[in-house]
Amino acid sequence: MKYCIVHTIETDEKMMPVEKGAINGGLMNRGEIKQPVITISVESIDATLSKLNHHGGKVIKDKMSIGDMGFVAYFQDCEGNVLGLWENKVK
Repeated sequence: MKYCIVHTIETDEKMMPVEKGAINGGLMNRGEIKQPVITISVESIDATLSKLNHHGGKVIKDKMSIGDMGFVAYFQDCEGNVLGLWENKVK
């Protein structure tokens, strides 16, 4: 996957912003998801997707690995919004 990391602020050793409220991210070619996506960091994508399914959400793209950085998955909420989930890889 072609992916470009975008930094708007300094990051720590886990590639997380050092300032609260700051946003970093990345860009990639559009695939089946055509709109910009807000991605939420979670402890466990698997546990979050399980809760999501129970509350009426729909998985758009299952959990997949992003290099040695972590995992991502995409879902649609009950209002039709597409959002992402991010889980850091444990090093």
